Amino acid sequence: EVQLVESGGGSVQAGGSLRLSCAISGMRNSPYAMGWFRQVPGKERVGVAALYTGSDHTFYPDRMKGRFTISTDNLKHTLYLQMTNLQPADTAMYYCAVGRTGAGPGAYLLFDTEYQHWGQGTQVTVS
Repeated sequence: EVQLVESGGGSVQAGGSLRLSCAISGMRNSPYAMGWFRQVPGKERVGVAALYTGSDHTFYPDRMKGRFTISTDNLKHTLYLQMTNLQPADTAMYYCAVGRTGAGPGAYLLFDTEYQHWGQGTQVTVS
């Protein structure tokens, strides 16, 4: 059974930084996709960063480039999202996800339909 548990959310002032972590267990046999998504009430879940384990290629929406960084530990057991220069618009519930994909690395990994396993979410509030 694949399990994901996020941590590291909280409240921060505008301009501040946070690092989210996602502990992953039960995922085997690379390659697969790893991603971070966020959602605010009443809106769709959107991708903010993705990584393809087969090549370690990373993908970001244009508005996140330079502010968000996705990374993992060497064993791919923990997924991280480093967020800098946070703004009130970044306030959301943040979710990590993993999923099997046979199509290789690409920006399509920013879409939540590519993922089968999700964490419970961690709240980030920027004021």
